[in-house]
Amino acid sequence: MREDRLQKVLARAGFGSRRSCEALIEAGRVRVNGKTVKELGTKVSRSDRVDLDGARVVAEQSVYYVFHKPRGVVSTMADPEGRPTVRDYLKPIRARVFPVGRLDFSTSGVILVTNDGEFSDALLHPKGKVPKSYVVKVAGVMEERDVEHWAKGVVLEDGKTQPAEATLIRYEGDKTWIELTISEGRNQQIRRMGEATGFRVMRLARLSFAGISSDGLKPGGFREMTREELLALRKAHGVPRRVPEGAPLDSIQTRTRSLKTERVLAPERVQRDARRGGGPRERVRTKERTAKVPREREPPQGRREQRGPAREPVRDDRGPAPTREPVRGERRGPAPKREPVRERRGPAPTPQPSSRDRSKPGGGPRRR
Repeated sequence: MREDRLQKVLARAGFGSRRSCEALIEAGRVRVNGKTVKELGTKVSRSDRVDLDGARVVAEQSVYYVFHKPRGVVSTMADPEGRPTVRDYLKPIRARVFPVGRLDFSTSGVILVTNDGEFSDALLHPKGKVPKSYVVKVAGVMEERDVEHWAKGVVLEDGKTQPAEATLIRYEGDKTWIELTISEGRNQQIRRMGEATGFRVMRLARLSFAGISSDGLKPGGFREMTREELLALRKAHGVPRRVPEGAPLDSIQTRTRSLKTERVLAPERVQRDARRGGGPRERVRTKERTAKVPREREPPQGRREQRGPAREPVRDDRGPAPTREPVRGERRGPAPKREPVRERRGPAPTPQPSSRDRSKPGGGPRRR
């Protein structure tokens, strides 16, 4: 049965870094199978019971994220100088995570984030030779021989660099853009290569790490690693040993989070676009604004013609309809026409004189 060091088990459970966990062991706060352990380097297995301050230690589930580190951010969880750190962007993650490797303060790009120490150690070990691709902007015009010099190896203070893949991208006035893929992890290796060859590095961004890119992520955003990416890493580098059950199947199910509000493309919309014969709209970022590129739609087609010959009208050869005998009291034939009723009026009645009319001459006797 596999055994791990006690401080590693505590760190994996989220009680701090390995050094801080070593301080907990030396303080006598850790027990293994009911016995207090103060010796560093003690190994335990899954069958052993580990307690910290009387509470049982349970390892938390491993999580794996892809983070797009912006420039001007320290790739550590704390900084004594008070500069922005990756912790400021990873607060929504509940697990205690840490970055896999580091990037310079002024370098942007992909950096993996996890709480699996074995996963981090395997990808950072020199024997793994994990490929890391960068886009580099240097001052000066690099010729083909200069690019080949970078690819074959540059002599630095700590030795010659290993062979790399270098490709010339374009020229921008008196500046040169190249793409460089290295398999080493020396401190500020690319910037020192530029100083050693006379081409000062002006801009540096990591495009991918171990084949995983940050496509679709804005600076400061992160997403969960997909099941496909984790399986590819395990096939190439042997980690992670176990793929989490809740890992998204593809990039459609991943959710992008950042300090700025970002709209997430819902899977329902992607499926609707797929049924229509197109994918989601792509965004083209320009200096002035962000424009949407509409999908190319096929021209409208005419009405579909009826298949097969036209149907002939149905002929009724059943003969005349049978006559129905009248019901008692029912009239046969059309209803007789009725003549309009004429109103007969006699002579108009003569009006009788009122009491006032009788007082007038000829109106009758006058009352006194």
